[in-house]
Amino acid sequence: MEQERVSMSKELGSASATYRCSACHGDEDWGLGHPIRGRAKSRSLSASPALASTKEFRRTRSLHGPCPVTTFGPKACVLQNPQTIMHIQDPASQRLTWNKSPKSVLVIKKIRDASLLQPFKELCMYLMEESNMIVYVEKKVLEDPAIVSDDNFGPVKKKFCTFREDYDDISNQIDFIICLGGDGTLLYASSLFQGSVPPVMAFHLGSLGFLTPFNFENFQSQVTQVIQGNAAVVLRSRLKVKVVKELRGKKTAIPNGLSENGVLAAGLDIEAGKQVMQYQVLNEVVIDRGPSSYLSNVDVFLDGHLITTVQGDGVIVSTPTGSTAYAAAAGASMIHPNVPAIMITPICPHSLSFRPIVVPAGVELKIMLSPEARNTVWVSFDGRKRQEIRHGDSISITTSCYPLPSICVQDPVSDWFESLAQCLHWNVRKKQTHFTEEEEEEEEEKEGGEEG
Repeated sequence: MEQERVSMSKELGSASATYRCSACHGDEDWGLGHPIRGRAKSRSLSASPALASTKEFRRTRSLHGPCPVTTFGPKACVLQNPQTIMHIQDPASQRLTWNKSPKSVLVIKKIRDASLLQPFKELCMYLMEESNMIVYVEKKVLEDPAIVSDDNFGPVKKKFCTFREDYDDISNQIDFIICLGGDGTLLYASSLFQGSVPPVMAFHLGSLGFLTPFNFENFQSQVTQVIQGNAAVVLRSRLKVKVVKELRGKKTAIPNGLSENGVLAAGLDIEAGKQVMQYQVLNEVVIDRGPSSYLSNVDVFLDGHLITTVQGDGVIVSTPTGSTAYAAAAGASMIHPNVPAIMITPICPHSLSFRPIVVPAGVELKIMLSPEARNTVWVSFDGRKRQEIRHGDSISITTSCYPLPSICVQDPVSDWFESLAQCLHWNVRKKQTHFTEEEEEEEEEKEGGEEG
């Protein structure tokens, strides 16, 4: 058995990480030298324990996933495949670090919000003049009349690098992202990066702010800490969605040789008369009945097996991050973003026993119109790119290998529960008043009398 363990350790050693587990070796020694999937080039995000505060973030052993070389009884063990082993990392140990100092930053501002103009100007001037960063902004942000007419901001405005959504691909030019606005800015940032996503720092300047934990008052020190690599990070899993449509009539025109979200047109495969489109989704995929008065009727397959038919207003397939959005309003449980899972939630189902379910991350869901469906359905991805799904079309959904690294104010656990309390008022209620001494004595006498 020891020989088998050694050979397995060698196979796993190709990623320059050593695994030891308390169950096998009596002590925890999880090597985290290998980078998590982040940037493809020299500057990348990696998760590693904070050197000066390892004890502060130590957790119980139950948070760790099973050791890759764990045995069960004298002879049984799980057949190992090094490519599919999932190590569940202690959430508090996920820390931001840089292979090289970041030089370029993408600033995303909520459009048509006058209250954000001053914070936007202050942040950009600080990044350019104090931090010597290259700042990217979307072209339509600078077309705001308030910015155009501001002469004091003119010299700074000329230094911006600009891009246009759906036309320009900036995925290999951005080191990290700063969002100013509400949760929608983070979803928009996710849609811009259909592959590897740079770390995202989100400031709460919108209406809800569940995904935007930072306050803008002390933005200078907070941005400096991130640039220095001194921050916790939560890896928010995304969904990889493939939509296959039968070609009916004219082909979709692709502007400037690029498809939606800057993906090259070559990514849209035309195979056997079908058009294939792919999306990366942070919150949820929503399939609904659209303008039809009939119930939607769709079949849901899991790894090729038909698991159920959804009859109702529709169905939501969400990530743990999306579990606190539309899915929560539809009656689903709220899942911490570190939990590897996919949630399936019906929208007003015709069957009262149809409850939301959670399936393991990595399974492949396939959703199609049922043969007996009376009408088509519509699908949207994080509330965008809404389109009609007809008979013969299909939607395939699985966990993406490109998560969105969201920078935390404190740590993934504290930030999440703080958001539940502040934004959703989770379990907020008026507390019961305590008994006075006289009431306590009366209660004790009453209980004593009942026992007698």
